Amino acid sequence: MKQTALRRAATVSAVAAAFVLGLAGPAAAHVTVNPSTATQGGYTKVAFRVPNESDTASTTKLEVNLPAESPIGSVSVKPVPGWTAVAEKSKLATPVKVHDSEITEAVTKITWTAAAGSEIKPGTFQEFDVSLGPLPATDQIVFKALQTYSDGAVVRWIDEPTTDGTEPESPAPVLKLAAASAATPSAAAPAPTTEAAGEEGDSGNGTAFGIAGLVAGLAGLILGLLAYRKAATPRA
Repeated sequence: MKQTALRRAATVSAVAAAFVLGLAGPAAAHVTVNPSTATQGGYTKVAFRVPNESDTASTTKLEVNLPAESPIGSVSVKPVPGWTAVAEKSKLATPVKVHDSEITEAVTKITWTAAAGSEIKPGTFQEFDVSLGPLPATDQIVFKALQTYSDGAVVRWIDEPTTDGTEPESPAPVLKLAAASAATPSAAAPAPTTEAAGEEGDSGNGTAFGIAGLVAGLAGLILGLLAYRKAATPRA
């Protein structure tokens, strides 16, 4: 009876796990931007993560569009072996200032194209790094993306976030932007000396606890030996 109940429980658990994974699979397979949060006015490095969803074709090209209505003054692309990156600029309707210089055009699209043999194969993914800044004073940046496969299929990841919080069918990568804190500038980094001091403090605490534990262990060993000798000594 117990074995039958265990087998039934295992079967139910396996079916439930398969059902949950089946629901989570498609939602996790779209093009995303990582990390998904940054600070307004600051600089950040993001990676566009591109999984290959096809079982028979490879990803040969990725196009990422940057919104012209929220322009980013500085855009730098990290080279990816086997891929060619082209950044296209567009004239801005309203110039923006970057480091006290007026910018009249900005990058509005980046296209990565794979060389033969460097495509994103089925069951694999690739990441494309981009440095961005200063980030605009807006709540989010929607990067509409197009993913092209070797069989000619094009997947358009262009759906903007919904108002009710549900995920759209073909969601675009979204970078959420938080307002910069006046007390903590977004570009500020922890001082190395502070971090080192923290590490030394943690190390000192660990050493103290280690010594205390060793002393307690030795005391217990001595008490145990004394008790053993007392028990082993024959009574007169």
